[in-house]
Amino acid sequence: MARNTVWHPFTQHALEPAPMRISRAKGAWLEQPDNRRILDAISSWWVITHGHRYTPIVEAVHKQIDRLDQVIFAGCTHEPAERLADKLIEMAPRGLAHVFYSDSGSTSVEVALKMALGYWRNIGAPRTRIAAFEHGYHGDTIGTMSAGARGVFNAAYEPLLFDVVRIPFPHAGRGQETLDALDAACREEPLAALIVEPLIAGAGGMLIYTAETLAEMKRICERHGALFIADEVMTGWGRTGTLFACQQAKITPDILCLAKGLTGGVLPLAATLATERIFDAHYSEDRARTFFHSSSFTANPVCCAAALANLEVWENEPVLKRIGALAEHQDKQIRTFEADDRFENPRRLGTITAVDLKVADAGYLASAGIALRTHFLAHGVLLRPLGNTIYVMPPYCTTAADLSLVYETIRSAPDIVAL
Repeated sequence: MARNTVWHPFTQHALEPAPMRISRAKGAWLEQPDNRRILDAISSWWVITHGHRYTPIVEAVHKQIDRLDQVIFAGCTHEPAERLADKLIEMAPRGLAHVFYSDSGSTSVEVALKMALGYWRNIGAPRTRIAAFEHGYHGDTIGTMSAGARGVFNAAYEPLLFDVVRIPFPHAGRGQETLDALDAACREEPLAALIVEPLIAGAGGMLIYTAETLAEMKRICERHGALFIADEVMTGWGRTGTLFACQQAKITPDILCLAKGLTGGVLPLAATLATERIFDAHYSEDRARTFFHSSSFTANPVCCAAALANLEVWENEPVLKRIGALAEHQDKQIRTFEADDRFENPRRLGTITAVDLKVADAGYLASAGIALRTHFLAHGVLLRPLGNTIYVMPPYCTTAADLSLVYETIRSAPDIVAL
């Protein structure tokens, strides 16, 4: 690839082709300057929910930018942020009471980790141990990389990372192992918090586990006094079939992290929701107990207006019905891989499907990865496999005909890869 002034994320510029130029988008489709259309089968890195340029959200952005574009959020407030916070608390699992804004999934989790540690310090019973899943991924800032699985994503930054207690992932039939390990970790020394991606580990390979295991992990944390952090950056906003994945386990986390689909994918915004006791531990006449976190664009009014419009779409339109129909179409398609011995472990959760291509060098750095992406784009489909794991996470406006194109392209993929 020719050198360029732009340094792209998760891109090895020495190996990969020049990036695809996109000039327009609408619904489930991207469009290049020459009018060639590309089906966005991964929701542009898991953020687009209702479709690109969804009218109610776009209109809300236009209206807000004519009123107030940006204002410092320390010492100032504005209506979009306040209304959005009220609606988030209303829609979130019962018991969450306060909303702290940031600007990305990574920062929402970084905020959550700081809230947890601040809670224990401020109540005079400091705990510092964080537990997390193997195969977990929570972002690319220092705290979130520390909580994520150690490997190619963060090997170069190891000196900066803090240790966490690593809990085995609850693969099918091995959930009790996970629960026993979590209970043992809590008994060994008190945990400050457990952080998990509810029901599915995204960047770790789209690995799925049960709502029963999720609920039992919460109960273990409660029994030992550990805080429970749900990273719903990817799983929130309907991806798993419900508004939030935690709802399937009937649990309320102590801290809930939201981003990606919070604005329908239109603008960057994140929110970390916390219970009353987390907030109260920072509420004091002692200024040293302040929650020390911010970014310049905290609660940007335009981003908040986009998120507020998204929540109103959820309230006023049959979004769950659309999700149910999409999940049904996805289920029919992924089942066709069960009899195809070139693939293994076809799986689905809500609107997300995944299947592993059988290759000699499986894993995130599988040599098939770049060839697969090139193949998909040549057939008009944007997919970004996690190594040899091919997943589909489309916007909710994606049609059955659109999905047929996606899966036909996936089925032809082994022809271009040396298995």
